Amino acid sequence: MFEHFDNPRQLLEYRIGSAISMEQDSLSMLGELEQAAQSEDIKEMFRHHADETRHQMKNLDQVCQELEISAAEEPSQTTKGLSREGTSLIRKSDESLLDSVVLAAALETEHTEIAAYQSLICLADALGLRQVEELLTENLGQEQHTSEELYSKLKTVSATV
Repeated sequence: MFEHFDNPRQLLEYRIGSAISMEQDSLSMLGELEQAAQSEDIKEMFRHHADETRHQMKNLDQVCQELEISAAEEPSQTTKGLSREGTSLIRKSDESLLDSVVLAAALETEHTEIAAYQSLICLADALGLRQVEELLTENLGQEQHTSEELYSKLKTVSATV
């Protein structure tokens, strides 16, 4: 897509492609985390978050329409790395630790997604792209809410390990 960024708009377009990859990686990872989770309510959390992730991907598609760009996916090396780390920790962990492991892996991914959306919102705001900013802010709100839920659940699960 871009070899060099000459202006904020190009940077925004590239980062939108990275956000699309980030959400696709997250959706894939959520399936793995759900399978590894031992608790049914944690499995349900991951299913619910997968639904939210699909909605966030639709919002990103709308962002692409607003920007009149194709949804060119740019690999998110961060989420790919977090996914590999989560898979490795699941393989190495005793069954009694799996709920803590999967919750922590999901929480780390949420924090990355929060930072990505905050950066994108700043760019959209600077460019005066209000509709884009609103869609990205909706995604950010869902990520922040999920982060709070995961943190609360992780604290509860960790106290019982």
